[in-house]
Amino acid sequence: MPAETEWPQPIDGAVTPRFAAPATFMRLPLRPDAAGLDIAILGIPWDGGTTNRPGARHGPRELRNASTLIRRVHPVSLVAPTALCRIADLGDAAVNPVDLHATLALVEARVAELRAGGAWTLAAGGDHLISLPVLRGIVRAAPGLAPLGMVHFDAHSDTNDSYFGGSRYTHGTPFRRAVEEGLLDPRRIVQIGIRGSLYDAADMHWAAQAGIRILTIEEAEAMGPDAVAAEARRVVGGAPAYLTFDIDSLDPAFAPGTGTPEPGGFTPRETMRILRGLRGLQIVGADLVEVAPPFDPAGVTALAGATMMFEILCLMAEARSRRDR
Repeated sequence: MPAETEWPQPIDGAVTPRFAAPATFMRLPLRPDAAGLDIAILGIPWDGGTTNRPGARHGPRELRNASTLIRRVHPVSLVAPTALCRIADLGDAAVNPVDLHATLALVEARVAELRAGGAWTLAAGGDHLISLPVLRGIVRAAPGLAPLGMVHFDAHSDTNDSYFGGSRYTHGTPFRRAVEEGLLDPRRIVQIGIRGSLYDAADMHWAAQAGIRILTIEEAEAMGPDAVAAEARRVVGGAPAYLTFDIDSLDPAFAPGTGTPEPGGFTPRETMRILRGLRGLQIVGADLVEVAPPFDPAGVTALAGATMMFEILCLMAEARSRRDR
C-alpha cells in the first residue's frame, strides 16, 4: 500500500528508454487500489455496447503503449500533473464480454470503490457506453455531486433512446440514460463537434428539448476553438462536471482507428486548444473512449488518444489541487 506521503512518478524517459519497461498509462506506477491516490487512471477494455464495428475493447492496452511517448510537463501551461497530485495506473476494471449488464455493474462498483477511497477517475475505454457506469460509480460514492455538468467531445450526441427494437443500452444511448437517472443536468451539458448523417430528422430533438447545448462541427468551425471553449465554460459553469472525449470527434485523417468514423471532424490541434481553454473548470471525472486499434495498424489513433488523455489529466490535476487547497 502506498503511504499518504508517497508521490508516484512516471518512469523518466531520459533514464529508462520509452520503449523499455512494462507499459502503463503515462509510465506511472501500477497500483492495486486507490489508497493514498488523488487520481486513478483506469482501463475499461469492453465494447459490448457497439452497434457496428467492434474493437474498442483493445483500446486501453494500445493507449498505454502510446502513452509511453508522453513526458511529464505540459508544453504550454507547464503543468506537471504528478507534481500536483498522487496519480497511478489502477489497471483494468473487471468486465464480462458476453454480459452487458454484468459489465455495467462491475465497472460501476470499481469506480465507486476508487472514488470512496479518495481517487478521482480518468477512464480509458472501451466504447462510449462505459461513460454510464463510470458516472454511476462517481455518484454512488459521492451522491452530493449529482447532477453533474458535462463537456462532451464527439461526432455523435449519444442521446438516442434505443436500437434494434428496444435495446436501451448501447454506445449511442449513454447520455440519455444518464440524464434520465439524474446523473447529469442537461442544462449544463455541452456537446462539441456533432456531425454526420442521421437515422431520422428528429434524432437530435430529445437532446435539444432537454436543454443540452449542441455545438455542431459547422458552428464550432465558425466560432473557432477559443470561442468554443468559452461557450463550454459558460454552459458548465463553476459546479462539478464530467469530461468525456470520443476519439471520433477527430477527423478520420487523424484518428482512423474508431468504430464510427465521420469525415469533417476536428484536427488534434483544435481539440487540444479547446481543452486548454477549459482550465479552471471543476472536472471531477473523465474518460476517453472509442479507440479501436484493429482499424489503425499504424497506431496514430492511440497516440492522439493518449495525447488527449494527458491534456485531460492536466485539467483534472489542477482541479483536484485547487479543491484540496
